[in-house]
Amino acid sequence: MTQQDRGRNVVVIGTQWGDEGKGKVVDWLTDHAGGVVRFQGGHNAGHTLVIKGKKTALQLIPSGIMRDGVACYIGNGVVVDPSHLLLEIERLEAAGLEVRSRLFISESCPLILPFHVEIDRAREALRESSGAGKIGTTGKGIGPAYEDKVARRALRVQDLKHPERFAKKLRELLELHNFVLKGYLHAEALEFQPIFDHAMKVAEQLKPMLADVGVRIAEINQRGANVLFEGAQGTLLDIDHGTYPYVTSSNCVAGNAAAGSGVGPDKLHYILGITKAYTTRVGSGPFPTELPIDEAGTIGHHLSTVGQERGTVTGRARRCGWLDAAALKRSILINGVSGLCITKLDVLDGLSEIQVCVGYQLGAERVDILPLDADDIVACRPIYESFPGWSDSTAGVTQWEQLPLNARRYLERVQEIVGAPIDMVSTGPDRDHTILLRHPYKA
Repeated sequence: MTQQDRGRNVVVIGTQWGDEGKGKVVDWLTDHAGGVVRFQGGHNAGHTLVIKGKKTALQLIPSGIMRDGVACYIGNGVVVDPSHLLLEIERLEAAGLEVRSRLFISESCPLILPFHVEIDRAREALRESSGAGKIGTTGKGIGPAYEDKVARRALRVQDLKHPERFAKKLRELLELHNFVLKGYLHAEALEFQPIFDHAMKVAEQLKPMLADVGVRIAEINQRGANVLFEGAQGTLLDIDHGTYPYVTSSNCVAGNAAAGSGVGPDKLHYILGITKAYTTRVGSGPFPTELPIDEAGTIGHHLSTVGQERGTVTGRARRCGWLDAAALKRSILINGVSGLCITKLDVLDGLSEIQVCVGYQLGAERVDILPLDADDIVACRPIYESFPGWSDSTAGVTQWEQLPLNARRYLERVQEIVGAPIDMVSTGPDRDHTILLRHPYKA
């Protein structure tokens, strides 16, 4: 069988600090895919889809679940809170979707358990009270669950199939975490039995959905089906390559689509980088192009209100600023981006002037790419290039030629600065509000 006979695979990643609109793009591309894979993160990430005017928020389940007949996979790189997963399934079923026959969960996924959540929240509270400053986690136990994974002590989904093994490992793990909760974080200890009983209860519902995800992906590829790998968060929140320590606890970059799902990197054929036409960030950490958002009439307030910039999971207001092309260059380098999709272009409608950060002044030096050290990023002063804005609406436009001339010139200059082609433009939240210049599955 030749490669032409096999399925083609696309990886969708965020190139900024998350919230770039990946869910809508994944949903659009799923029309050409037989399977969608989530390969990292947990339910700290969220995708909001708008289909025929109706909003649906997803956190763990891949966006492909909104398409009939598409298989959805949760890969081994994802940490799973089983209670949350079942609630999400039930919510989708209540909306009339068939989920359980199409959702496959890797047995190797680490579990998020109640003590992970308690540790996460108690740590943030301790950092705040001590003046150290909060990291800005969602408090959902993601980081502590990944810590157990790396320490080789995690309870994994496969342990749910073996009650005695699960109980033994749970007792040992709970003893350790209760010691930390009481002795260091000054929080309440948790009891074994309620955690064990609930885990065994949810296990019965999860067992039919457990699978060897890597093998299943290989099988549908061999049958000619395309697969879409769906990243969560954004590159600049990556545990290795982001603005450490103000990052998430997993690898958000395209290379982890292989490790986080059980396929070889040669199966990742095209990398689509999702990039908001401006920049946002939720939580703490450096943000060179940040603008104040509280004062009405300012650019920051415009981006925040017109863009409806609040976190899908937390509801926190997102920090907003101009597009940072120097940071985008770093993301393109790390991910090996094949093409970009620019989202929320319509939020810039009506602005008389638009700016793009093309580099930074760092002390006496000019740098043209985001530095690796968060302290250096804090010291960076953005260097801007200005563009005339446009008054005509871009909302819902589906053809490149229909965009205002200044909007086209803005996008053309962005791709010139960052050195990557813009293959798609999203002009609104609905799946049909899309300009296609080069199709990722046909490139």
